[in-house]
Amino acid sequence: MSGLYYFGRFLFYSCLKLLYCMRVHNPENIPGRKPFIICSNHIKWADPGTVGAAFPAHYRIRFMAKKELFDYFILSSLVRMAGAFPVDREKADYGAIKTAYKLLNDGQVLGLFPEGSRSKNGKLQKAYNGAAMIAVRSGVPVVPVAIVGPYRFFRPLHVYIGSAFVLPPLVYENKEDKKAQLEEMSYEIMGRIRDLIPATKAV
Repeated sequence: MSGLYYFGRFLFYSCLKLLYCMRVHNPENIPGRKPFIICSNHIKWADPGTVGAAFPAHYRIRFMAKKELFDYFILSSLVRMAGAFPVDREKADYGAIKTAYKLLNDGQVLGLFPEGSRSKNGKLQKAYNGAAMIAVRSGVPVVPVAIVGPYRFFRPLHVYIGSAFVLPPLVYENKEDKKAQLEEMSYEIMGRIRDLIPATKAV
């Protein structure tokens, strides 16, 4: 299965480089050690493959993916081969969160799209609190990533990789305090992604 993963990644990477002129900016910001969490904006269905191709192959990023992708055998097989696992976006999916913690505890790299769904107009959306919660509870670094480009043939597709940062521990007395802190941390994650986007492409 790992052989199929690396072969599929090679094909996707080649397609992005040849047809979409993918350019990866600031790869030196990629942590030298695992685990860590990648938090990226989400503009197209191909974003997980783009993020995966922008990072060295040996990191093999494990993405949360909407559970609907796992409803069909062939598609489910391909998504699982890519290392994804399902999440129910309609509720607090504690099973998916537990899987995320386990992957990080095992020293793997987790890929998350804090917005939860693709942006229809390319502008950044408000993040759900799930990514912040996983990051703060696990204590691992977060690496912000911004994908900028039209995904059109022979038009440059840019992937900007930001510096890793660690969210502070939660300190709260009630659920309202906890929610407020997670929302603030979610805002910080999206702010870090926004800061990577060139001023001429700011969203």
